[in-house]
Amino acid sequence: MVSLRSILSEAVEREWITHNVALDVKLRRKSRTAEDEKIIPTKDEIRLIIENAPASHRAMFITAIFTGMRISELRGLTWDCVDLTRRVIKVTKRADEFGAMGAPKSRAGLRDIPMAPIVHQTLSAWRSEALENDLELVFPNGAGRVQNYSNIYNRIFKPMLVANGIVNDRGEAKFGIHALRHAAASLFIEQGWNPKKIQTLLGHASITMTMDTYGHLFESPEEDVSLFEKLESDLLAA
Repeated sequence: MVSLRSILSEAVEREWITHNVALDVKLRRKSRTAEDEKIIPTKDEIRLIIENAPASHRAMFITAIFTGMRISELRGLTWDCVDLTRRVIKVTKRADEFGAMGAPKSRAGLRDIPMAPIVHQTLSAWRSEALENDLELVFPNGAGRVQNYSNIYNRIFKPMLVANGIVNDRGEAKFGIHALRHAAASLFIEQGWNPKKIQTLLGHASITMTMDTYGHLFESPEEDVSLFEKLESDLLAA
């Protein structure tokens, strides 16, 4: 609608039409509900996922939790980008919704992510268990092709959450797969890592995106109280 209004405004300016009808259209804004809020899994929920994930997808979910990789990047991850010797995952590609492989959405998406010990151990073991496939995918489907996102969520992730009681007040799965990326970000922040490092690890195009998305997690009211106490003490001590 914004684009249409701009186009018609230009047409009015050029006197091709007399009135911009798009200005008369009022779009109803959807009210913000709890479902729209970003949900960050708790540590207990993260542990439940790690402990109870189906064997077929446990390696994928653990990698997501400890690297913050997008599901499209995990679906497109190939073994040549997993350096088990250096313990680094190189993100160089992604799989779109149709399973087509391509570059990350931005240059910032190209990055190296160190492996936590559990990721290294899990992927080392998964290397011998994963289905051999021509694409050398780390997490292929049963036919050796790129996994379909809907299948992962509807057949694996959602049933896993429900089975382990990770549900909302209606008994539905509490969050989607993208919440694992939020979980990783919250763990990074809890460790006290600086925002610039976290931006790089998550592959955000700008620090603004990182702070707009996770800035509230950097806040600590208790620490702020201490800072103001010190501010007063330093000023009045003299």
